[in-house]
Amino acid sequence: MSYFTRKNIEMPAPDKALPGRPQAVEIGNRHYVLNTPLKPPFPEHLDSVVVGMGCFWGAEKQFWSLDGVYTTAVGYGQGYTPNPTYEEVCSGMTGHNEVVLVVYDPQKIAFRDVLVRFWENHDPTQGMRQGNDLGTQYRSGIYCQNSVQLAQAEGMKAHYEEALKAAGYHSITTEITLLSSFYYAEDYHQQYLAKNPNGYCGLGGTGVHCRVRE
Repeated sequence: MSYFTRKNIEMPAPDKALPGRPQAVEIGNRHYVLNTPLKPPFPEHLDSVVVGMGCFWGAEKQFWSLDGVYTTAVGYGQGYTPNPTYEEVCSGMTGHNEVVLVVYDPQKIAFRDVLVRFWENHDPTQGMRQGNDLGTQYRSGIYCQNSVQLAQAEGMKAHYEEALKAAGYHSITTEITLLSSFYYAEDYHQQYLAKNPNGYCGLGGTGVHCRVRE
């Protein structure tokens, strides 16, 4: 997906990041598939998490089909540049990751089941890449809303890492931390693969099941 030939695989220093802009990108507010709002405020009973698992086009599609997911949106997270553009993120000079906001109803789908979809549908051992997509914006990440989510994500990581190592994979490189920033991506990126069914999707899992321990 990158428009740049140079693939940056090291995070930029905050003082070297692109300056960005004060204005947020303007997007529509209806989900192309679910017909729900893309932007808050959301109903108070809902929870959310932001994840990065490579190209956000394919990653978003993995979640909007889950029963209990209220809405999804793609954006840029965990970087330094305010309100970055897609081209800026692809330059590797914003620190942002391509991410998906997943808003879900915890009475219909458990947080752990959202994370099973995350773990099983990309390779979380690849560092600053996912398949042929190379760069800091393609890193694996779980960006939580609170300490409860954080603890559960860390626990699942430990269990899944055991299964991956047994299958011959390296250690998990997934970032697991509290969400520090999320900026909506441009409108044409939202639900891209629903609008463009033959569009690029470089996402692929390891084939190793994530069996959740109670």
